[in-house]
Amino acid sequence: MKTIRIGKRTIGDQNPLYFIADIGANHDGDLERAFSLIEIAKKAGADAAKFQNFMAAKIVSKYGFEHLGGQLSHQKNWKKSVYEIYEDASVSQDWTAKLKQKCDEVGIDYFTSAYDFDSIDHIDKFVEVYKIGSGDITWLEILQYTAQKNKPVMLATGAASMDDVDRAMAVLSAYTKDIVLMQCNTNYTLDADKHRFVNLNVLKTYAERFPTAILGLSDHTVGHATVVGAVALGAQVFEKHFTDDNARPGPDHPFAMNPQTWRNMVDNANMVHAALGDGIKRIEPNESQSLVVQQRALRLTRNLSAGETILPTDLEALRPIPADGLPPYRKSEIVGRKLNKDLTQGNHITLNDII
Repeated sequence: MKTIRIGKRTIGDQNPLYFIADIGANHDGDLERAFSLIEIAKKAGADAAKFQNFMAAKIVSKYGFEHLGGQLSHQKNWKKSVYEIYEDASVSQDWTAKLKQKCDEVGIDYFTSAYDFDSIDHIDKFVEVYKIGSGDITWLEILQYTAQKNKPVMLATGAASMDDVDRAMAVLSAYTKDIVLMQCNTNYTLDADKHRFVNLNVLKTYAERFPTAILGLSDHTVGHATVVGAVALGAQVFEKHFTDDNARPGPDHPFAMNPQTWRNMVDNANMVHAALGDGIKRIEPNESQSLVVQQRALRLTRNLSAGETILPTDLEALRPIPADGLPPYRKSEIVGRKLNKDLTQGNHITLNDII
């Protein structure tokens, strides 16, 4: 199976799962709060803390949203205009080195999604991997520009068709083979039926279509059921929004994971990952004693003397089976043979007992 390196971590194959806490705009414009969230995310079990680098004017059209005819989807509950929300969420480039330094101090990988060419250039010396958000999957120029940085790329695929994914992967694959392909549903509401649209089985399609990619999930549902399900389907990388308080005002706080739910997610996902194993059917080490007491051995139904010929009625299959016992399917090897010593009823029979 394909593996990639992100900093000191190897991702893929039987390596540990990788969890990205998407702090995004949940720092609420406060650098000290961003530092605190980094620390909390690390304690909760995150492997990376992710932010966003963009300038409002380079990601959204003020005119476009003002003439769209009202705010849509999760944006309809925003108290400010879309452009104002993006202005508030924009972070100064002066933060980047400080956030990176804080992540290094805490022992967590620093991530950020860059949404324009200047931001990509700015973050290059601070990141080990590039994360491309779902909204840019059709912007081939930014995909190419990112891939040319010669670093691993994570691509989210929310609100995208298979044609969109094929097109984007063709662009990225021309420059890098280190790609994490993430199934995603970009609905940011608290709708109770959101799980119906996550479509985790797309991961099977990705595994077949892009066998050299690492599978991932970028998820916006409440709870961690989707993450656990994705683990069972082969996903190795998981991104969820992270906050310390779901009641805080802001676009991403309500559906984000908090420290307790994040820890539960990591623990449960790791248990499922451990339970998956390598797919090779074997008698596992912790089953050796169970095998002895649960499986049956061929045992004598009566006392037999040395020289007697064993008849079918002389044998029955009963638990337990000692190490030298014979399982019932080997009965044909015993019937018609003669004993080389006396054996009493109930004894298991071995190959050393016959001639």
